[in-house]
Amino acid sequence: MSKTVKRPAAGIYPNCYIPSRLEDRRQRARMLRQERRRKPDKPDDFVTYEDSDSEEETPAQQHQVLSTSYNFVDYVRSRETDLREVRSVDPAYASRHILTHDMFKETPIALGNINKVFCSQWLSNRQVVFGTKCNKLMVYDVNTRKVDAIPTLPNSRGASPDTQSGIHACQINPSHSLLATGARHSADIAIYRLPTLDPLCVGENGHRDWVFDMCWLDDQFLVSGSRDTKVALWRINEDTMEFPVANSKEGEEQEAVPTYAHISPVAIKDCRGAQKIRAICFHKEYREIALLSLNGYMHLFNAETFSQKLSRKLPNCQENVCIACQPNGLYAVGCRSYTLLLDPRTLQAVKKIASRYSGCGIRSASFQGNILTIGTGLGMLMFYDIRAGKYLESQTSASRTVVLKASRGYVAQFPEEEMDNFQQIKYVPAIYTHCYDSSGTRLFTAGGPLPATLIGNYAGIWQ
Repeated sequence: MSKTVKRPAAGIYPNCYIPSRLEDRRQRARMLRQERRRKPDKPDDFVTYEDSDSEEETPAQQHQVLSTSYNFVDYVRSRETDLREVRSVDPAYASRHILTHDMFKETPIALGNINKVFCSQWLSNRQVVFGTKCNKLMVYDVNTRKVDAIPTLPNSRGASPDTQSGIHACQINPSHSLLATGARHSADIAIYRLPTLDPLCVGENGHRDWVFDMCWLDDQFLVSGSRDTKVALWRINEDTMEFPVANSKEGEEQEAVPTYAHISPVAIKDCRGAQKIRAICFHKEYREIALLSLNGYMHLFNAETFSQKLSRKLPNCQENVCIACQPNGLYAVGCRSYTLLLDPRTLQAVKKIASRYSGCGIRSASFQGNILTIGTGLGMLMFYDIRAGKYLESQTSASRTVVLKASRGYVAQFPEEEMDNFQQIKYVPAIYTHCYDSSGTRLFTAGGPLPATLIGNYAGIWQ
């Protein structure tokens, strides 16, 4: 929602200063209090109460309310004319409005024989980068609808096909100058410059098994987690890197082959009590690194000292493969049949969000303001309103929640006897990754078939 404190163009009061707005405001407040006082069928585990139920507002508060316009047109006009008015806009308002009014339409993306998209990020307002299980790093252009491949980076030891198990993570640093993702060897990381996507360095000697996830602490420091239960801290500082010099024979023109450095981690720590680190996120408010392991534990590391603080067993948590962090707020952990909301201070579960579809499995999760977006294994995206404590409801159809259903793609199944004579069948894709663009008005979703033995892909842009 937009908010603009208007100044009068002529006279004493601005054009939004209408006294009847106060009565409408009181009426809405009364209805909200009645809704909160109504006893639910099943009491919540965590309840908050207001300091006062008084309806009266001071004259100063009433003046502030009447002088404030919540009209988006007033906000745009104030911004265009650069008026000296206090104005703000909720970044998640556009996403909420588009979702509740069923305005998102899907544009499927044809990816050919690429196998399963595991991770994605918006590079700009027209480009999306994503990594696949078949160890490809791809960039999709929204305007031209073309997909380009970015060369993966080998380490100094070389990478055999046995060590290529997919690119499971890609993250952009806060200043949008570097992209961190998996390298050709699945136990290494690769860093690219933005926006050119020129290779900068390969991080090696940090892990002995696949890197499943990573997160930036700031513009230089990166944390990665692996199946070997180790957490590695990397420093990406171009001033201290040693780049190899390309040699060319006399009389031969030197090809413009980009060179890149090889770096090692600053520190490596064992995550005690973990079995295969599956997901990582960084909580800026508490300066903590949260890690999710496949044995159902949540672990916290102090980002300042890079030391493990605590571990907590999650309640009845199975197939926990994704984690999301709300800025200055909650953790969300995706499980087989529900999503857990955790208090970041104690890691206690404050809410268990049951899935509306049994056996779907939560495969990806992200926060867009107060809306939790949930990607499932049945090709559907669900949206949970944290403030309202329920799934986001459509305003165009009564008693219906907002659900986006991905288009049905194709999967190539390769029988063991006849590798050439395979048959393409339709399937319901799992949403392994999704991400909003900077405006919140476009959503990229991607994934593929849920069974590990099936080869296929899915990708689409919702706008």
